[in-house]
Amino acid sequence: AEYMGTLDSRCVPAVMEEIADAYNRPRRDFGRPCNFTLRDAALLVDQLTNAPIDIRAEPDALNNYVVRNPVDVAVERRQVVSLHEVNTEHVQTESHGVLHAEGGWPKDVNTLEAGSKDRHRRKIEKDDVFVQRLKSLADTAEVAIRENNALDIYESYFVGETADHSGEPPSARTITVLRDPSPNKRAAAAMSWQGDSGGKMAIAYAVLSFQAMRDGVSVSSYVWDLESPSAPELEITPPSPLWSLQFNPKEPHVLLGGCYNGLVAFWDTRKGSTAANAISAVERSHRDPVYDCKWVQSKSGAECVTCSTDGMVYWWDVRKLGEPIESLEVAVPKSETPRLGAVVIDYDFTMPTKFMVGTEQGVILSCNKKARTPSERVQRVFRGHHGPIYALQRNPFFPKFFLSVGDWTARMWNEDTKSSIIVTKYNASYMTNAIWSPTRTGVFFTSRMDGSLDVYDYLHKQNDPTLTIKVSDSELRALAIHSSGSLLAVGDGDGTTSLLRLSSGLSELQNQERQIVGSMLEREQKREKMLETRERELKVQTKQKNDAATSQLDDIADMSPEMQRQVQQEFDEMLQQVSEEQKALLASSAVQEY
Repeated sequence: AEYMGTLDSRCVPAVMEEIADAYNRPRRDFGRPCNFTLRDAALLVDQLTNAPIDIRAEPDALNNYVVRNPVDVAVERRQVVSLHEVNTEHVQTESHGVLHAEGGWPKDVNTLEAGSKDRHRRKIEKDDVFVQRLKSLADTAEVAIRENNALDIYESYFVGETADHSGEPPSARTITVLRDPSPNKRAAAAMSWQGDSGGKMAIAYAVLSFQAMRDGVSVSSYVWDLESPSAPELEITPPSPLWSLQFNPKEPHVLLGGCYNGLVAFWDTRKGSTAANAISAVERSHRDPVYDCKWVQSKSGAECVTCSTDGMVYWWDVRKLGEPIESLEVAVPKSETPRLGAVVIDYDFTMPTKFMVGTEQGVILSCNKKARTPSERVQRVFRGHHGPIYALQRNPFFPKFFLSVGDWTARMWNEDTKSSIIVTKYNASYMTNAIWSPTRTGVFFTSRMDGSLDVYDYLHKQNDPTLTIKVSDSELRALAIHSSGSLLAVGDGDGTTSLLRLSSGLSELQNQERQIVGSMLEREQKREKMLETRERELKVQTKQKNDAATSQLDDIADMSPEMQRQVQQEFDEMLQQVSEEQKALLASSAVQEY
């Protein structure tokens, strides 16, 4: 049995005799793996002749062998990597509406009549098959209901919990850049987001330098799709370069624009690249550039307000732009100063009758549209800036407090105080714009002429900016923040718009932030009121002293010459008496020292 696997040459056919051989090996060794072991070096010998094997080189090849000493070998230990670029294809998406109609009824049943459906329902319920079908459907529905009760797929696991980003350092990164397609240098004068989707925005391009408009410069502005930033999606062709624009919050496809020549126009972006749908009449429009325009609260959603440096504020209905529906002359009441040039206007939908106007003289006017007379429309005047008001906006959480920029500082105001309650430090560079965060109570952004963007977070830091970003080498002009608070668009004087994504710490509301910032603003308001009250008291006291001194002089002037001489004599005698008393006092003190 041990030698069952032995192979004998006598069993090999005759046709294979020339290559046949006999192998004698135990069956248990068949298929056994080779086992290698370590052993000392040995001389290789030929198995047939038992002679050593000569492995020396051939003589001819040995003559060509050259010994290289030393030998240099380069070895790269770093992992070899490769760089690939892939441009994914843009996916076009479309939105389609579906009308769900009631179905499943036979053709002879009128679904619009309740009686017809009831008769068909009673007919089906009398059928014997109805009960069986209903039972089978009930069993299927019961299984699904039990599965839903076992696991709530709509359960919210983190209800009421908020993420704490207080320890996260503030940051912002550039995610895309939009450049003016025009070959001529133009500034990004104004920007507006379209709706709440965050996918599109309109940018107005214009030459802002005084009398620097040249022939041949493009007057077009554009609507950009942020998913395709290489080229604008829509071109807007106004009669004159746009200096201000804004999308309608109720109808996001309607765009309002104010032109350099004082005209007001609007566009419907659904109609594609086209001229304005309607333009105001030249004789009824502004005489200077329309520096700002805002949509206002109305039943039709088609009313807007514009302001210009010609000193006028106009209300319009875009459905009929032949003439403004109402106007206001920007001037300080009961003042000899002529009308003031309006640069910026602020309107809040939560306060539909109130609005504020910032002027190029550095004065802020708080107005009420529903006043009885035009002179009563200007309710309060705020002074404090040394230059034109470039930015003016109410706090979205506390509308009584508003922010302004008009020189090297940004100031916070309250409607009930004449002076500013909070003032930032004076910057070396002039400030050009400012905007509140729509999601953070105490966060606002300011832009400067040196191309820097400052982020102020009053919840953590009140004296200095929390974050400063060098956005451009040119001056920054326009700011627009998305309603989500995480996307900020910054436009500069070269026509470049940088889109920044803010960190969660700058865009998400912090724990008890609204209460803390609100109490801080109220405290500063009370302090400013106390200072104003003390200032009024000092003015009253000074006035009373001046009136008393004036009355004494008037009494002396009404005396006769003899009475005046008598009063003068009594005054001289009193001085002489006081002089003698001082001499006696000095003499007595000298005697005591002696």
